[in-house]
Amino acid sequence: MSGWRPGDRRESTRAMVRVDQAGEYGATRIYAGQLAVFGDRHPASRAIHHMAVQEERHRAFFDRMIAERGVRPTLFQPFWDKAGFALGAITAAIGPNAAMACTAAVETEIDKHYQHQLDTLGPSDPELSAAIRDFQAEELEHRDHALANGAEQAVGYPVLSGLIRLGCKVAIAAAKRI
Repeated sequence: MSGWRPGDRRESTRAMVRVDQAGEYGATRIYAGQLAVFGDRHPASRAIHHMAVQEERHRAFFDRMIAERGVRPTLFQPFWDKAGFALGAITAAIGPNAAMACTAAVETEIDKHYQHQLDTLGPSDPELSAAIRDFQAEELEHRDHALANGAEQAVGYPVLSGLIRLGCKVAIAAAKRI
């Protein structure tokens, strides 16, 4: 926020809450798709389940913020439902390394997104900033776990990661406005 001057365009907290709720919802759907393919007995399932539980907690916080602050959810919610589940299921069907590549790619973009929000918020919204900081730390744990568990060994990792990261950027931009 140090470079901000009057007249500069800044993301509103309403847009932040909307896009963060959409993103956390999408993350829960990605993990649901992965778990649907892997089931309970796959070695990757325990870690994926743990990450999914954390994402559910993040989503619940933003669901509450949407209600309390009267923020309209993104109109893309039905799309995130299907697209997130499909992304999770497809990457899991490719294999555990591809599922981890998906997590690493998504969490890399979410880290950048959350850091931008924290920089924009400064001290203006302590409740939102504290939650974002907490969630960002968990997202980085997810990314680091994925990288330590084969993400970069996925077939076509650079392309797969790049496409997923691009999709995240597009989803973030769309959910802010629509």
